[in-house]
Amino acid sequence: MFKIKYCLASMLFLVGALAIAQEESEEKREPGHYNQSKFKQLYEEFSTPNTYRSASGAPGPDYYQQRADYKMNIVLDDKNAKINGVETITYYNNSPDDLEFLWVQLDQNVRAKDSKSPLRDGNGVNFAYTASNFASTYIQEPFDGGFNIEYVKDANGKPLSFTINQTMMRLNIPKPLKSGEQISFSIKWWYNIPDHTVNRARSGYEYFAKDGNRAYVIAQFFPRMAVYSDVEGWQNHQFWGSGEFALPFGNYDVSITVPADHILDATGVLQNRDDVFSKEMMKRYKQAKKSYDKPVLIVTQEEAEAAEKGFSDKTKTWKFKATNVRDYGFATSRKFIWDMQAVKIGGKDVMAVSMYPKEGNPLWEEQSTKAVVQTLKTYSKHTFDYPYHKAISVHAKNQGMEYPMICWNYGRPNEDGTYSDRTKYGMISVIIHEVGHNFFPMIVNSDERQWGWMDEGLDTFMQYLAEQEFGKNYPEVIAPNTKYPSRRGEAAKIVPYMAGDQSYISPIMSNPENVYQLGPNAYGKPATALNILRETVMGEELFDHAFKTYAQRWKFKHPTPEDFFRTMEDASAVDLDWYWRGWFYTTDYVDIGVKGVKKYYVSSKPTKQMEKYMADRNLTESDLPPLVYLAEEDSEDYYPDLKGKFPSATSQNLKEFMMDKLTEAERGQIKEPKYFYEITFDKPGGIPMPLIVEYTYADGSKENITYPAEIWRKNDAEVRRVLASQKELVGIVVDPKLETADIDTTNNSWPIKEEKSDFDKFKENIKGK
Repeated sequence: MFKIKYCLASMLFLVGALAIAQEESEEKREPGHYNQSKFKQLYEEFSTPNTYRSASGAPGPDYYQQRADYKMNIVLDDKNAKINGVETITYYNNSPDDLEFLWVQLDQNVRAKDSKSPLRDGNGVNFAYTASNFASTYIQEPFDGGFNIEYVKDANGKPLSFTINQTMMRLNIPKPLKSGEQISFSIKWWYNIPDHTVNRARSGYEYFAKDGNRAYVIAQFFPRMAVYSDVEGWQNHQFWGSGEFALPFGNYDVSITVPADHILDATGVLQNRDDVFSKEMMKRYKQAKKSYDKPVLIVTQEEAEAAEKGFSDKTKTWKFKATNVRDYGFATSRKFIWDMQAVKIGGKDVMAVSMYPKEGNPLWEEQSTKAVVQTLKTYSKHTFDYPYHKAISVHAKNQGMEYPMICWNYGRPNEDGTYSDRTKYGMISVIIHEVGHNFFPMIVNSDERQWGWMDEGLDTFMQYLAEQEFGKNYPEVIAPNTKYPSRRGEAAKIVPYMAGDQSYISPIMSNPENVYQLGPNAYGKPATALNILRETVMGEELFDHAFKTYAQRWKFKHPTPEDFFRTMEDASAVDLDWYWRGWFYTTDYVDIGVKGVKKYYVSSKPTKQMEKYMADRNLTESDLPPLVYLAEEDSEDYYPDLKGKFPSATSQNLKEFMMDKLTEAERGQIKEPKYFYEITFDKPGGIPMPLIVEYTYADGSKENITYPAEIWRKNDAEVRRVLASQKELVGIVVDPKLETADIDTTNNSWPIKEEKSDFDKFKENIKGK
């Protein structure tokens, strides 16, 4: 490296004037382009920081959140597939506001006979229906699965006025609940449990006709407090089916009564293990607490098959307590096999647990708990140590749902016990995803009903990292010499969606109820965006620190998208407003290509453009310091006698000037370029991205350069770079490793690669045969 200091005022003037002229030229090419720049800060889109939420993305000094504690007695009626309960809710008003009324969620009312949810879509006739879906839509009476509220009483047992509006119940408290006060009230309720295999209900039972048993996965089963926050007051949006749940944290004391021959697990610490476990189960449980390398069966398949044959008329009550959780779920059946394994997380033992009927074997016994273990390890490494004492994976047909400490997951072998790789990987992936939801949103408690991507997208991104680590840690599970076949996360996987019909694409920053393709929108695209951000834009070190900072700041709190966006920038010193704007606030796509290449040679003679510049300013060459000019080949400036010569050969004055100013050691390091190219890159797509370029030279060598995304900040359409090299350039490829989700790679190369048509490929295939 060397520095040349010109002392001539005329040179300084010339350089400054040329720079200004270039900027003016850019402005003329694209009038007003800066005002529409993707690099414009997001001040207009973001809320103004305040004492509740700071500009850094961290909770402010006045941040608050409400608390709701529950004491519940639940009874499951297996014969009639009903559930009933009495709950006492103690609600703490930690906000600075006096609350005139309270809002309680009745999510099961989405399945009430008079539910408006089935009437909200206007899609017309489907192309095809499953038999059960056709029957439920056009033939059968609607299933009556809504809440039946028997009473609401205050702490003194007096009736409390309430109003039900679809899936929301307003409690008309007699006087405002002042800031700092608390209130207790009781609700008695019941409802018919749905068959969750019909229309993929999030909660319910599966009936096994061969043995007459049901396996229950029960959630959203009790009236739950809505969130009241500094962002929008009461989050009392109706539950229509897609937007999930916004819930406050609290403590739970829950007693669940089920048939005596059922096996049950749930959110919380089991309080009466000695009462509900047999002596053999207790012995195995103690073994499992010390088994860090493989699961221990608490209930074997043989024992579960024996239990299937009896239908006890007696009952058993399982008692649990959970501290600082935002929801509650449980699973119960006499069909369940049950295994557990200990995993060390941050110096503490956590139990990785799986529950499954024999219909899940051998796949579940082989793989489920492995997936739970890997999830806890990977997520804890990238966020915070898993704080609860267990994580449970429950087998349920066609399911994928999550709750604190427990989740339901699909993945069923064929009746003969065989299964495909697709079934195996699908099961492992859904377990990782649903167990991972313990972190987002069960602990980093975002508003799922408003921002589905904040839990699904962040979780799917983390799922990708966990899947890849699973493949490394359990090589016997995947095909030899391959990596785990993640369905989402890699840049190329989102291209079909982003290249699709814009009429059916919504920005990530959309309510889940308002998008056509919820999977790609809330899961795939944000996960891919974060993966690209980590691997290509920020780098793993900066990204991982910022992501962990977000998780640490907002664990057991209620973050918004802006808190996430601001924290990622605050903890990394990387301005990412352009990235959030393009990927999250628009439906733009990535498309960057090579528009053209011009070859230049060194000349000591002014180009026609330079001559005009000097004439306009009454300058002569004697007014200027020694200059080197780059003239385009085949232009009016073409001087064949100078083609291909080095700068020192074409501008002796400059050579002498340079040599006089450098030491002998510095002169020996100078490598003068022989070839000059101006490459024009264009961007038909709307999203700016780092410009990743692979240059290939005549000697077969390659050079990879990544220009930062900011290269597009002054011109959103095209940019030019000059490449000076001692070697002849023969090829250029943009995004050679497919890192940016570029939807059209046909313009990524120079010279243009002619792709064979399907017909030509067909002819070649015929000839080959």
